[in-house]
Amino acid sequence: MAKQKGESEVPFWTSRRVIDCDLHNEVPSLEVLKPYLADYWCAYIDESDFRGPDANDYPKGASISLQPNLRSLHGLPGEANLSQLQKQVLDPLQVDYGLLNCAYRVQSVHDQDLALALSAAVNNWQVFNWLDPEPRLRASIVVPSQNPVLAAREIDRWGEDARFVQVVMPVRSLSPYGNRVYDPIYEAAVRHDLVVGIQYGGSPGHPPTPSGWLSTYLEEYAAMAQVFQSQVISLIMEGVFDRFPSLRVSLIEGGFTWMPSLMWRLDKEWRGLRRDISWVKRPPSEYIREHIRLSLQPVDSPMESNQLAQIVGQLDSDEILMFSTDYPHWHFDQLESAFPVGIPESLSLKILGENAYTFYRLGEKSWREDGKVGSQRA
Repeated sequence: MAKQKGESEVPFWTSRRVIDCDLHNEVPSLEVLKPYLADYWCAYIDESDFRGPDANDYPKGASISLQPNLRSLHGLPGEANLSQLQKQVLDPLQVDYGLLNCAYRVQSVHDQDLALALSAAVNNWQVFNWLDPEPRLRASIVVPSQNPVLAAREIDRWGEDARFVQVVMPVRSLSPYGNRVYDPIYEAAVRHDLVVGIQYGGSPGHPPTPSGWLSTYLEEYAAMAQVFQSQVISLIMEGVFDRFPSLRVSLIEGGFTWMPSLMWRLDKEWRGLRRDISWVKRPPSEYIREHIRLSLQPVDSPMESNQLAQIVGQLDSDEILMFSTDYPHWHFDQLESAFPVGIPESLSLKILGENAYTFYRLGEKSWREDGKVGSQRA
């Protein structure tokens, strides 16, 4: 951890455990995956002119998609690579662990065998290009969640490599994640003691609102919070946590200030309608506090006020929020602005690292040689 700098004012991360729960390692092109694909798929890609998944969660030209220091002098998008990640986040923050969430949306690929092959290629690419050279990194397993049986197969391939601590799926899905069709994914995650991460974005072919398609990117970006709320409702009300009592779920890049009011309303309606969902044995807020965590960025409240502490008080838990920078997306200009000010020291310690350390079982997971069993080139 960082050393104390005498009596002078020090950054928020000094002398504290820091775990960044949301770092992006973008696949720069389909070409970089070809060394990890079978010859058949390489030929298929060339012959069909397949360009990769068509989800566009982070448009290159949108200002929030990329920090200004990663753009070229001509204003064109750049790329966030391992060296930049080390120089701009891992080293200055003195991060103990950084969690990679690769947003390569294989869920939008209609050929499910190709989607599985791409998932495997991305996960191998993560190992050779990110996890092997940087021991501070942990990663999320990319899976074809549109076919939960195939997704479970990919989870099983990596489940014994302790550098993978999460399964990542986009918040926009073909059907709500409480649906039993997704049970093979949850079974595999529980089997390997992995968190299921639900991340901003996705392109399932359905509109992101119950009222139809929106007109602008700004509308879609701001409206994604309601998709997260729908997934929380589905997971609890359809009994996922009753079927899988040890399942852990993280909500990534969805904000968090909406959670207290959702918890209150779910508890209220559950009291009046619980006979319709007799399998939900406890108030929904209890499931949320036990099973669900949320990443900090983007912070959807004023950074320099006591509102964050008030929201945590409304959550009635100091364990729900986990620190993240959402690198390389643009939510702040300086690292010093990545963490809210004016919150109690004990809460700061939990959000910065302790909550994630416990939730991801980082103290229990050590990398083993036999953990490399899944990593291989095609």
